[in-house]
Amino acid sequence: MFRLVGAPGLEPGIARSQSVNVNHYTTPRILKYTFLFSFSQFIDIMKLVDSKKILDQLNIFAQCKKYKVALWQCPQFLFLLMGIIIIGTVVISYTIGIHYIGDPVILALIVLGLTIILFIVAFIITRSFERLAEANRMKSEFIDIVSHQLRSPLTNLKWAIEILMSGELGKIEAQQTEYFKILKENIGRMEELVSDLLTVSRIETATLPLRGDKILLENLINHFLKEAEPFIKASNIEVKLKAEKNLPEIFADPFQIRLVLENLIDNAVHYVKNKGKVEMKLERRGNDIYFEIKDSGVGIPQEDQKYIFQKFFRAKNILRHQTQGSGLGLFIAKAIIKKSGGEIGFESEENKGSTFWFTLPIKS
Repeated sequence: MFRLVGAPGLEPGIARSQSVNVNHYTTPRILKYTFLFSFSQFIDIMKLVDSKKILDQLNIFAQCKKYKVALWQCPQFLFLLMGIIIIGTVVISYTIGIHYIGDPVILALIVLGLTIILFIVAFIITRSFERLAEANRMKSEFIDIVSHQLRSPLTNLKWAIEILMSGELGKIEAQQTEYFKILKENIGRMEELVSDLLTVSRIETATLPLRGDKILLENLINHFLKEAEPFIKASNIEVKLKAEKNLPEIFADPFQIRLVLENLIDNAVHYVKNKGKVEMKLERRGNDIYFEIKDSGVGIPQEDQKYIFQKFFRAKNILRHQTQGSGLGLFIAKAIIKKSGGEIGFESEENKGSTFWFTLPIKS
């Protein structure tokens, strides 16, 4: 039995079943064209994105393995679970409300119950993310503490070796001197690693100090090249700097910007093949100072380029040519440049070389 009700735009008394009957023919046609239009848009969007990258993100087990966490703590799994629960809740609520419940009070109670369930699930997910954040904080604190504790013993060891090498405590043989040199070089590497770990810890905890000062980037580059001249000559590499005249000053932290330059120049020199060359360019571009360093080295494989600014990452071909290194230099360089208000990027082709660049705003 139909109940007669008024419908908007129609005379009172027209049955609802009649109005539904009218839409019975028009709605499917509208839905059909809407679906076709949306699907074609979706296809166009998919052509523009990296499908392999999307598939990698959808591989929940691989992502959980990457983060080294249990399935119930994995961000991708929790996101998928929350989406399924929300969609299921909406569908169930709609179905129950339309087909089975006529009393609005009962419907409201069901919706309230489902809302409480969603809040509980959201709380569980939030707690999982809190545990991940806490683990990350503890890791950063551990690195910070260990790095600080390692500094003093390394410094004392370095001083002790220098005293022994000086001969003040007695004559040393030539073979002993060679061993002392090896020890000193390894201590230097350890000091660099400890310093990098401390910098990474400060970057992650947002405590990296950046003092503003007026500096000329060309002076910083020339000063570092003068210090590194013996190493560059020993590597049999030609290094050139082409700088635009009368460049303005930038406002940045000299120590941190020097660290960026050291990392980029050191990488370029280390990974260049025999009798290669490194070319640097410094110029003004709009309101920025632009620095570029180009080498004729081993380059970076295409599949590794998306990871190049990640912590501890080193390309596969780099490991074959140079075993030393922590994989922290480019991560630190990017963080410092970003925090200084600039941009950093690169272009590279395997076996042909790499070009790294960054910009820094001119002091106003």
